[in-house]
Amino acid sequence: MYVRIARFEGGDLADPGKAVERVRNMVQGDRPAGLEQAKRLLMLVDRENGRGLGLTFFETEEDMRTGDRALNQMTPGDEAGKRTAVEMYEVGLDHDFDR
Repeated sequence: MYVRIARFEGGDLADPGKAVERVRNMVQGDRPAGLEQAKRLLMLVDRENGRGLGLTFFETEEDMRTGDRALNQMTPGDEAGKRTAVEMYEVGLDHDFDR
């Protein structure tokens, strides 16, 4: 499993409900082109500091690279804040304490 992590600052991240709703509307229904192989999306928000992380998971590194190209084409609007960094990782451990 692989994950692409995008960092954001500013915009509507001070209002997590608004930020989450905006992203939810973007991903409901048909997946955006290039993200057909995405397996999972997590959105983390730091309300106090106006920061957020978008984690998009893929089964293979190739799928992640395809998704990265697609996501880089999507420019966040002013309300979304500024994308400050993008990092990519292989997931070394995914442990669910409830299993």
